[in-house]
Amino acid sequence: MFFQILSVAGALLILVAFGLINSGRVRPTDLAYIGMNFVGSGLLAWVAVVDRRAGFILLETVWAIMSLMPLLRRTGGGADVPAS
Repeated sequence: MFFQILSVAGALLILVAFGLINSGRVRPTDLAYIGMNFVGSGLLAWVAVVDRRAGFILLETVWAIMSLMPLLRRTGGGADVPAS
């Protein structure tokens, strides 16, 4: 039951972030958006590891890492990526 609650919380964080970005309430560089994606995908990755779901481990781990990249750039911890 505990992992079900974690997975629902993780999914809700990602879905709310997605809704906020699509409604124009946040930008992709906003800390709230980055944080919700990172925490949500991190929770889902943890549940996937516990449940031994290789596909979801891959998906959620990569999602978490990709969500963390803008935060690292924002704090000066990552390489600058030129805007396209």
